Amino acid sequence: MPLTLTEALAVYAKRVTTALDKALPDEALVPQTLHSAMRYAVLTPGKRLRPFLVYQAGALMGADEATLDAPACAVEMIHAYSLVHDDLPAMDDDDLRRGQPTCHRAYNEATAILVGDALQSLAFQLIADAGIPAAEVRLKMLKTLAQAAGSRGMVGGQAMDLAAAGQTLNAMQLEDVHRNKTGALILASLQLGALCGSRQNRTSKEALTRYGECIGLAFQVQDDILDVEGDAASL
Repeated sequence: MPLTLTEALAVYAKRVTTALDKALPDEALVPQTLHSAMRYAVLTPGKRLRPFLVYQAGALMGADEATLDAPACAVEMIHAYSLVHDDLPAMDDDDLRRGQPTCHRAYNEATAILVGDALQSLAFQLIADAGIPAAEVRLKMLKTLAQAAGSRGMVGGQAMDLAAAGQTLNAMQLEDVHRNKTGALILASLQLGALCGSRQNRTSKEALTRYGECIGLAFQVQDDILDVEGDAASL
C-alpha cells in the first residue's frame, strides 16, 4: 500500500538524518566546538523538505536511493548553513530555530559564522565524493548546487530581501525575491535528484522545473504569512 505524503516525509526525514549523522564530523574531533555546533545546527529535527524532493525526483528518474543520500545531505547542509547565518544579529537576529536556541545563542556568533562556512564546503565535498561513476554528472550537480546557493540564487535572494527592508514591493519584485531566496534551493533539490537517474528527457526537466518554481514560491508565501500571523512557539 502506497505511503501517504505525511508518512513518506517521515520515512525520508529519518533516512537523511541518519545519512547526515554519518556525514558530519564527530564532535570529538578537533576542533571539537565547531564540530559540535555543526551537528547541533544540522541534526535538530526539521521537515527535511529539500532532501525529500531529492529522493522523489531521483526515484522518478530511476535513481538508486543510496546514490541520492549524498545530494540529499548536501542540500540540507546548504539549507542549514543559510539558517544559521540568517539567524545572526546582523541578519534576522532570531533567538529560536526549530524550537531550540539558534546556533549563535547556543554557542556564540563567531562559531555560528564558522559553522555556516564549514557546512557549505562540506556540502560540495559530499557531491564531489558521491558514488556516481560519471564525473560529468557530478560536475553538473556541483554547478547546479553552486548556482542555486550563490549570488544568483539563495544568497542573492537574501541580499535582495535585506535591501527591500522598509520598502513596499510589487508582486513581481516580491516573487523575484522569493524565487531566489527560497525557490532556488528547492528547485536545485529536484534537479540534483533527477541528475542521479537515467530517465531524464527535455519534457521531464521542464516539468520538474515548473513544479519546483511553483512550490518554492508557495512555500515562501506560506512562511511570510506565518511570520505575521504566527507566534514563536507555533513557528
